Parts: sequence; C-alpha cells; structure tokens
Amino acid sequence: MDLERVLCIRRGVTAIIGGGGKTTLMLCLGKELSQRGRVILCTTTHILPDPTVACVVPATEHALEQALELNPCVMTGSPADNGKICAPQLPFEALCKHADYVIVEADGSRHCPVKAHAAHEPVIPPLANQTILVIGASAFGQTISSAVHRPEIFCEWTGTQPEDLVTPARISNYVNLEGLHTRVLINQTETARRRRLAKELAGRLKSPACMASLKEGWIQCLF
Repeated sequence: MDLERVLCIRRGVTAIIGGGGKTTLMLCLGKELSQRGRVILCTTTHILPDPTVACVVPATEHALEQALELNPCVMTGSPADNGKICAPQLPFEALCKHADYVIVEADGSRHCPVKAHAAHEPVIPPLANQTILVIGASAFGQTISSAVHRPEIFCEWTGTQPEDLVTPARISNYVNLEGLHTRVLINQTETARRRRLAKELAGRLKSPACMASLKEGWIQCLF
C-alpha cells in the first residue's frame, strides 16, 4: 500500500486517533514498516492483542529485545481486563531505544466511524512526531447519534442535533475546530459515493488528507 510514503511516516512515535479503522491502520503499518526496521505496536488506551503479531506482556526492556530479535514487529503493553492490554509501563523513550518505529493507538471509539473527544482524550504521547486522525467513510449519511462516538460533544461544537445526518461539511467543521491531528486518513472508501464524499471532506480540511480502503489494500493522497 506504500503507507509510509503517503502518510509521511517517520522514525519514532506515530499516534493514531479517531475511528473507522485505527487498529487496522496500526497493523498495516506494522506489517509494512517491519520490512524496513523494527516496529513496536502499543496503545495508550485498551485494545485486544492481535493473534497475528507477537505480543510481549508485560513490557520489559529485556523481553522486548528478545522478542524483536525473533520478530521485526511486536505488540506490547500491560495486562488489562477481558484479555485486553493497556499502555506499557515503559516510557516511550525506552520503547524507541528498541524499535525504529513505535505505532500507538491513542484513542478509543467503540467501533464508531467518527470520534469526538472529551477533555481527557486522546492520550497522545508527547514524543509523537505525527498524529493521524482516522475517519470512517461509512459515517456519511448516518445520523450523528449512530455514527459518532460522543455525539453530544460533536453536536455542541458544530451546532447540530443528534438526528442530523453526517456530512463532509459537518465533519470538517468539527475536525478543523478540534485540531488534534497533523494528517487525516479517510478510510472505508470502497464505493464511488464514499470516494466522492471523501474528496469533498478532504477539500474542506485544513490539514493534509488521504483516502483509503485498508480492507481492499489501497491508499491515495488527496490534498
């Protein structure tokens, strides 16, 4: 997919926030970047470990070094409830000593394609050199109440109602005001209609934007 080039991924820490494919993006980046160097995948919230990736829990420097000698991409964190993992106890400075790339899922969206953030969210590591906001194109045409995690915040910021429909203009209004990201990835653009609306959304944003179907394995830079 050439995610590294299109998303301008640099060595160090990259944070992923939003909804509509954060974990998928993290895993795709892990697979691609591990062809060039060592990769650590982790979270500052809670995620389920992926069975296709070697998992080091709890995260210690010795255990990470041993795992990375055998696997160029590993997932790490601390044990949490229901089989999930949460943020590693090691600081991100330590993680960067052992890996060329550290990709962190820094947000939760309860499987919604769009995320509005409370005051304590997202949990972006201070070392992050980029924050990618993922937006799921499946949100277009749905009501705000059904497509947005924390719809009350989205409505307050955009002057909308929960039963209003999600449109490129409404998403861009919120995203431009919030300004937590450096780049936007509009995912789930499997249909011509979604691609058209994704291009409209990208044209309204103040930051660089791409569209993709991580499911189908392609990405395209828009603005």
